[in-house]
This record gives sequence, structure tokens and C-alpha cells, in this order.
Amino acid sequence: MTSAAETDLRRTPLFERHRAAGAKLVEFAGWELPVQYAGIREEHLAVRRAAGVFDVSHMGQIHTRGPQAQALLQRVLSNDVRRIPEGGAQYALMCREDGGVLEDLFTYRLGECEYLTVTNAANHERDLAWLLAQAGEFDADVIDRRAEFAMLAVQGPGARELVRSLADGALPARMHCCERAVVGAPMLVCGTGYTGEDGVELLLDPEAAAAVWDALLAHGATPAGLGARDTLRLEACFHLYGNDLSEDRGPIEAGLGWCCKEETGFIGAEAVAAKRSEGPAERLAAFVIDGRGIARAGNPILGGGVVTSGSYSPCLEHGIGMAYLPAAQAEPQTRIEIDVRGVTRAAVVKRKPLYRKGS
Repeated sequence: MTSAAETDLRRTPLFERHRAAGAKLVEFAGWELPVQYAGIREEHLAVRRAAGVFDVSHMGQIHTRGPQAQALLQRVLSNDVRRIPEGGAQYALMCREDGGVLEDLFTYRLGECEYLTVTNAANHERDLAWLLAQAGEFDADVIDRRAEFAMLAVQGPGARELVRSLADGALPARMHCCERAVVGAPMLVCGTGYTGEDGVELLLDPEAAAAVWDALLAHGATPAGLGARDTLRLEACFHLYGNDLSEDRGPIEAGLGWCCKEETGFIGAEAVAAKRSEGPAERLAAFVIDGRGIARAGNPILGGGVVTSGSYSPCLEHGIGMAYLPAAQAEPQTRIEIDVRGVTRAAVVKRKPLYRKGS
């Protein structure tokens, strides 16, 4: 048996649960995580039809508090932080001065001057350093809380009812959060997710994670791994940092201008405003393969462009993906050709999202 020390990979509090369940374990962002249990297709469809639970304890958390916590986040985040009500949530980007995207993340407002920001696993240390670098100008504390939380995502049309049956009160609405106890464990319950389905994300003490995980499975949730998480988010056309988002491109190219409020003066606002005004040379578009085949990240588009994410869609039963295309080629119903390891695959640009809840 290989120990965590021997692999140099981090493990979540639920690692032994995953191994006991026969999960296929893979390296992801320095963590040893389950990519699948029964199979990606089965787990994907379980989320679309009922409820699945993901261990996302590799995500990071940064606590920002103090009299100028809001002002600090307003400077760093692309959205209008002032519009987050207490108990609310907001999606935003962190950008460089030139508009390149450093990260996409969710921020929850816990109190009048208190926020919790959830980061991507691979970027957590960089995000923390970026926030700390800006914090010197503000009366605010920036605290790394990654080690203090386990995080579970319960998603699907039956997810809320399942969690509610184990909770001590009503669950928060979409894009809101509140403190609750689930099977007796206190936690922050957040009405957010990454699947295109309804559901909640649970942030709790790592010591309580196993008992909560066991209770969710006992009440019908299907354990799901990174594979299904990726196919679900791709059907919903949610961005994956490092694939669809990077420092090389900005929010307008990525179709995320809606979460950029340049009037707030966030870092990179001038560059984003200029790109919005002039129009981008390329745009991130969704596509469906016409016939057989699956495109993968890095596959070139004939005539210009590149695939950033690609997989097989268990719901659409076709290869799907997203790609940066010349702006004129990014319109829905445009036909494109993708070089998939030397084989040309025809595809059609489609409106986002590729899958709509309940369809």
C-alpha cells in the first residue's frame, strides 16, 4: 500500500472512503483524487436524474475580513462585490493589469465585513499571494483557511431534498449561503455548483466529512468523481481554468464579460473595457461533433482556432467541447473541422449551454 508521503500527493479526509469504494484514483493538481467509481457515464447520469455527491475538498478557501475587506475584494475581483448581500454568493474573475485571467472563483459574504472566497486547487497558493500583495493598501485581513475545510458538492434534481432531509433547517436559495447542521455537523451550506443542475456545496470540518459522506450515500446520493464532474460542467459550458481560461486570454474572449464591471476599477478593468469596445479577435464557442469522434484540448481547428475542452456527452451522445475560434467563425450553426490526431472531424458550433437542465 502506497502512503501519501511516498507519493508526495495530498489526500482529502475522504481518501480511505474512496479507496474502500474501489474508486480509480488519479493525480490532479497535486492531489490523489477519485476520477470514477462505477463509471463516468453512470455517475454523470445519476447527477442528471437524481443526486450525486463529489468530494471537492481539494478546493481552497480564503477568508477576507475587516473594515476594508469589501474594498480589497472590489479591487481584486472583476464583479461588483458591493452587490453581494449578507448570505449571498457571487462569481468573478481575478485578472492581470493586461486583462489576462488569473482565476475564476466564488465569493460568499458571511457578514457585514467578512467574506469567504473559494479557489481552484491548482491556483490556491497563487491566488492567496495575489490577494496578500494587494492587501497592504487596505485595512483587511487575508487568511488561508484551506486546511480548515472539507468540501462536498451534492448536485442533481434530488440533491436539495436529500440534504434537506438531513439538515436542521431550510437550505439557502441559489447563489446564497447559510450556516446549518447536517447529520449534526455544523457547516456552511452554499447554493452553488458546477454541474448545470441544482444542488448545494457543503463546507465543513474535515473531521466530520466521513460521517456526512456516509449519510449522503445511505440516503441515495451516488458518489461521483472528477470524470463526471468534467463531463457535467462541459455540457453546461462552465469554464475550467487552465483549459478554457488562462492568462493568455481575457474575459471578453471567454464570454465572461457579464461578470466584469469595469466601473469598479478592478485590476485589469481598463484592458477589459478596451477589449469590450474594440471586439475580440476570437471567442470561446461550444461545439458538437457531427458523427463519430471526440476532440480533446489542444486539437487545432482547420483555418484557425484551438479546442480547449472536449469529451463525450452522456446526455447528447456525441462528442462535445469548447474552442477558441476566430470571432466570425464562433457564431452558432457555423461548421468547423477539427484535426483530431491527424483525422479531420466535422463539428457544428452551438449555443451555450449544450445541455439545459431537465432537457
